[in-house]
Amino acid sequence: MSSQNNTGVSDLAFTGVGKLIKLLPTGTFFLFQFLNPLVTDNGNCTALNKTLEALLLAFCGIACCFASFTDSYTGSDGKTHYGIVTATGIWPSPNSDNIDLSKYKLWSGDFVHALFSVIVFANLALLDSNTVRCFYPKFESAQKILLQALPPILGLVSVSVFLIFPNNRHGIGYPASNDTSATSQPTASAQA
Repeated sequence: MSSQNNTGVSDLAFTGVGKLIKLLPTGTFFLFQFLNPLVTDNGNCTALNKTLEALLLAFCGIACCFASFTDSYTGSDGKTHYGIVTATGIWPSPNSDNIDLSKYKLWSGDFVHALFSVIVFANLALLDSNTVRCFYPKFESAQKILLQALPPILGLVSVSVFLIFPNNRHGIGYPASNDTSATSQPTASAQA
């Protein structure tokens, strides 16, 4: 009985971590980490490097925000389809003859998730050593403790907000759930 209980707890923990990974901008941050050293010349920025870095930051920030407004569903053809969440449902909605797309409506929690995804990305990207050396080099030596403490504090706040506003969206890059109990509708406690 004890091993069965441990399995339930570990399944719950892995499910929670999986949902958290969907909410955090991991793919976007990976792209940023890959391009950042090239764009900033490893922190030795010229005016052109600063402009390119600002464009990269803006593009990645918009991508984090946009991902919060996407979802997927299994269409009448049995394939996974992706779309943008709107006030009336998901768009575009091909092959959705027998699917109730109204359950994919936009809700206030989507805006909260978008905001905190951008905050998490900005926290990690703006405190990256190459970005710091490029945009505000004196800050790195003067505020080293802040650079070390801010990411975990903002991470804890963001995780708390993600727990208060749970999200079951399956955005671009994440397949639709086959579990009929998992919908994109917010829970009753999150709507209150």
